[in-house]
Amino acid sequence: MMFEGLSPLKSESLKDNCIRRFEGMILSGAVSVDEKLPPERELAGRLGVSRPVVHEALVDLAVKGLVSMTPRKGTVVNDFRRQGSVTLLTSLLEYQNGRLDARLLDGLLNMRMLIETENARLAAENRTPAQVDELNDLILQESGTDSADGDAVTRLDFEFHLLLAIATDNLLYPLLLNSFKPVYTNLSGQFFKDSALVRAVFDFHKNLAAAIADQDEHQAAELMRRMLLHGEDRLRKIISINA
Repeated sequence: MMFEGLSPLKSESLKDNCIRRFEGMILSGAVSVDEKLPPERELAGRLGVSRPVVHEALVDLAVKGLVSMTPRKGTVVNDFRRQGSVTLLTSLLEYQNGRLDARLLDGLLNMRMLIETENARLAAENRTPAQVDELNDLILQESGTDSADGDAVTRLDFEFHLLLAIATDNLLYPLLLNSFKPVYTNLSGQFFKDSALVRAVFDFHKNLAAAIADQDEHQAAELMRRMLLHGEDRLRKIISINA
């Protein structure tokens, strides 16, 4: 059994270290689907940590869908493709050092196209005057931002899409976008390393904000679609180079 190879962890961030250790073994396939993990007390002894630390780590894995915990029966490894939640995406990125395989990237981009174009349409339909002011303030910030400041550009880009999601008046859309924030910013951070792409994206933002202010639903959705297609080809090239 692979868990026999566990050795004591370092003292800092014990829970996070436990989570990463367990995730690595599960995502790599070193631990099989439906395999029952050793008791928490035994795992704690092998890792050199307390039982509560191991329990909290396993609860985190259960929330992500990696394991199932049943009282008095123990913890069993899941097939994460069947039980995994969106929170697992961040773990997959960390396990792969920020890289995405082609199928996962395709899935993310396809889902983003569906959700973001609808966000733009609904934002144009439902935005409030205050939300228009927020968008215009953000566009002003973007105009004064150094294109080479990748962190600032990534932050502003995410805030723009989050404002659109909030403006839809659908409570689920901003929550969904926030749940993808680590994955979203990981990808956009790679994208914006090419500072030549920044101004083109910010121009799309400016035109989108105007369409939303005018409550032009068709134009807002079309601009979002064009912006995403513009970025998709370049993002794929960037990721293939960094792979």
